[in-house]
This record gives sequence, structure tokens and C-alpha cells, in this order.
Amino acid sequence: MSKWRTSTSVVVFTLAIVVAGPVLAQEAWTLPRTADGDPEIGGVWDFRTLTPLQRPGDAAEQLTDEEAAAIEERSRQAAIEADRPSEIRTEPLPVGAPVGGYNNFWFDRGAGVVDDNRTSLIVSPASGRVPALQPGVEMVRLSLGEDIPGGQPVRVRAAGIGASHWKDRGLAERCLLGFNSGPPIVPAGYNQNFQVFQTKDHVVILHEMVHDSRIVPLDRRPHLPESIRQWMGDSRGYWDGDTLVVESKNFTDQTSSFSPSVTMAAGDGTTLNLTERFTRVADDTLLYEFTVDDPQTFTEPIVAQIPVKRGDMMFEYACHEGNYGLDNILRGAREAELAAAGQ
Repeated sequence: MSKWRTSTSVVVFTLAIVVAGPVLAQEAWTLPRTADGDPEIGGVWDFRTLTPLQRPGDAAEQLTDEEAAAIEERSRQAAIEADRPSEIRTEPLPVGAPVGGYNNFWFDRGAGVVDDNRTSLIVSPASGRVPALQPGVEMVRLSLGEDIPGGQPVRVRAAGIGASHWKDRGLAERCLLGFNSGPPIVPAGYNQNFQVFQTKDHVVILHEMVHDSRIVPLDRRPHLPESIRQWMGDSRGYWDGDTLVVESKNFTDQTSSFSPSVTMAAGDGTTLNLTERFTRVADDTLLYEFTVDDPQTFTEPIVAQIPVKRGDMMFEYACHEGNYGLDNILRGAREAELAAAGQ
């Protein structure tokens, strides 16, 4: 166990008790178990939340109940306003004006903050924010509004550095990885569900976004050789009491060490050691927590907790299938180049 993990274990344990507190008071609830005696964590889980990953600069560690209710009401009212019928235009937009890609129908951000009213999903550092970067490491910041020139590989999930090549676009635009499925799982946008399947010696985590599956052996086999690098890393799991622990490494250098948002990325995946913990704390709640351990990128580890709720059925997510967006981005750029050349 690393000194970083030791230093955060008290924080994680304490917060788990806070989340599970109401459950512990409900003596009638018993942790369900599989036929093999393991905690039953299977099924669909919904990780939507209005709580941001990072704590806003002027916020306290926790919201009052009144503040939480106000945030939830503002979100509800904003959704009502966004769902109003679109403006009826009698004239086309000016040439080159943005027409938008989504209306509010497609977004599914959630309706409430986390159970204990925290103001950030990050619980360590104590600031609730991503820690400082190591000297020489850059936090790449791109934009959904316009391309910002930069270098390859593009490790952000959305946005891009140009349209000269498909490698100029973000990983989610290329349908290589979802922008909320990680790993680690970080709430964003829509399709915020995952499904867990259990056997005695394996767990499968199926992510709704881009329908990626992680097959996690539980038999203590060693990780793959370091020469084998994968988009979602190489995962191994085990039970720590009633908590499923999944440790992942061997990420490719085409991904970031961590992305605080869909347009941000720090470091690369080759130095990332990721630990995820899944703990059933109520009939309808699974406590998900992750630790980003990468001392070559960050000055201290990042620990976040998300109480995910029992979900409904998942949608079949199509991305490569009918991905006209990426094709049209490149085609449009070529047409613009021809027009600029008078052709």
C-alpha cells in the first residue's frame, strides 16, 4: 500500500460511514449476497449528479439543506426553460454562424446533489479540487466553441486542435472512449449509467456510453506485461471485505492520466495507477470511489466519491455506427480550404 493510499484511507472510510449512516440505522436492510457469498452489486447503476467534480472557489465543504434545495430547483427551472419550443426563424442564420449540436432533450444531468450535500465529488485533497501539477506537466485546455491549435496525441475526450486529420479530434469524437465512462467514471452530459455482471471469478463493468466493457478477473492473476497498453487499462479485482476493489494500470499514452472535464487533460496514461472501490451501502445505493495515483503528474493523489443510484434499463449506445459528425468535420474543413483557394 502506498503512502498516498494510506493517507487517504481515513478520509475515504469516514465518508463511507457518512453516506452509509442512514442505512446503518435501518436495521431491516441486509446486504444481499450472491450464491458464492459475495456482496450483490450487479445491475444497472446511475451516476448522474448536480454535484461538480471540483469545489467552486467560494463554496464551503458542504451545502445546507436549503442551499441544496435551491440548486436543485434552479436546475429544474433551467431545464423547463431549455425545453421551451425553439424560436421560429423566417430567415436563415448568417453564413458560418453556429447552429448548435444538441438541444436540451439529449442531456441527462441529474436532478439532485449527492446524499451528504458535499460541494465536490473530490474528497481529497481537502480543497475538493485537482491538486497542483508536477513541474513541467501541462493541463491541456481545449474548447467546445472553437479549435485551439496544439499537438498530437489529443488526449481530451471532446473538442480538438484542428480538422486536418482525424487524430486532431478528441477521443470521444473519434468514438474511442466515452467522455464519462473513464475509467475513472466521472459524471458528464448523458448516458450516465453502467451495468455490473458478477460471477465467482470475474466482474464485468459495461458502460452505457460507447458500450465499452471492462472484464475484471478476481483470481489474483498478475497484470499484463507493461509492454501491452490498452485504452481502458488492464484491470484486476478482489474483494476487500464487502468492497470490490478494481486496480487498473497499463493505460496507453494516447489517453490522459486524468481529465477533470471533457475539454481538459493532464499527463498521459502510462504513469497512471487507478484504484476503484464499489461498496453496496443501501438497496438503491452503490458507493463508487476512485483514486488517481500518479506522482509523475500530480503532487498528490486524487480521491473522489460518488453515491450512484439504482438505475433502469440501459440504452444501446451507437457511436461508430453512423458517426457522420467526424466525417463532416473533416469534409467541411476541406470544403472551406477549397473555397478559400477559389476552387
